[in-house]
Amino acid sequence: MSAQQIGHTTVTFIDSLRNNRQIATEIYYPATSAGNNTPIAAGVFPLITFGHGFVMVWSAYQNFWDFLVPEGYILAFPTTEGSFSPSHADFGKDLKFLIAKIQSSGVGAVIPSASVGTTSAIMGHSMGGGCSFLAAENNLMITTMVSFASANTNPSSITASQQVFVPTLLFSGTNDCVTPPSQHQNIMYDSTAAAFKTQVNITGGGHCFFANSNFNCTFGENTCSPSPTITRAEQQSVTNNFLKLWLAYFLKNDCQKAQDFQDSLSMSSKISYRQSQAIGCFTGITNSNFYPNSFKVFPNPFSTQTTLQTDILLHNATFTVYNCFGQTVREITNISGNTATFYRDNLPSGLYFIRLTQDNKQIETKKLIITD
Repeated sequence: MSAQQIGHTTVTFIDSLRNNRQIATEIYYPATSAGNNTPIAAGVFPLITFGHGFVMVWSAYQNFWDFLVPEGYILAFPTTEGSFSPSHADFGKDLKFLIAKIQSSGVGAVIPSASVGTTSAIMGHSMGGGCSFLAAENNLMITTMVSFASANTNPSSITASQQVFVPTLLFSGTNDCVTPPSQHQNIMYDSTAAAFKTQVNITGGGHCFFANSNFNCTFGENTCSPSPTITRAEQQSVTNNFLKLWLAYFLKNDCQKAQDFQDSLSMSSKISYRQSQAIGCFTGITNSNFYPNSFKVFPNPFSTQTTLQTDILLHNATFTVYNCFGQTVREITNISGNTATFYRDNLPSGLYFIRLTQDNKQIETKKLIITD
């Protein structure tokens, strides 16, 4: 795929379930031409929400949208909670809300919902990295989460990580004096319930170098030690190498990128790492919580009924349907064979998620859209 141009739009979303909370958001997307509100490129693109650091602005993370949008991703940056007294709980809810809202409704005429993929990621740096754990806690809507120099938050992202089950990638800098790995990311890695988790420790890396130059972040980092022993460009290059491979596998189901990720872990002289188990595509059901492309849903969206078709032979399997808040709204049990029918019955229109489970193993979760 050729590199995409970068389009940009600014939208304020309204969360009616939180007293009509306004969530101002900067969105960058693959476009036919660069600029504001330019037409989106042809295709379907995975969605990523990104949380900024403490008193940092979204524009400090241009390195991420410059790198990821041409690779075929939509990035949404909520600009809320930028004060010196931020609500971490609300920021985490903003990151979670945007995934559901944009996947179900798109972003007006600029980004129609048909252009937004069914896979998604929540990412964040420093405070935003900690809030990513809050957003991913018991969250069935997302495919993966990634944090950069994540900070423990209030409520605790370390506690929240115990209920994070999606594949999780943590980046740390060994010379990070703002959120030292031993006090933050290492504990999050140990605590998270994700079956697939990896922590990449960038040798000599600092706290602020995951982003572009930002006065507030740099000022804070200059008040402590140790200082980074590599350049910002070097740290971002290492980060990008692992990030693009992880996302290509989990958000685009590119099996070769999984192997490339594992090879890079083994061969890179610029990092150390910890990993629960290697990532890769499977040929059968394993004890993992992730088995990509195990079933299809068609038609989707649908209004009355849809067909669930599996690529594996089921025996006493269960399809569980959840709403956007993670609440179970339907179960189809004792499924055997390769197909099942899901009837809408009295469910209202909207975005849902359907999970396949067999032998007490969570196989895969997909998005469902019910229309009137």
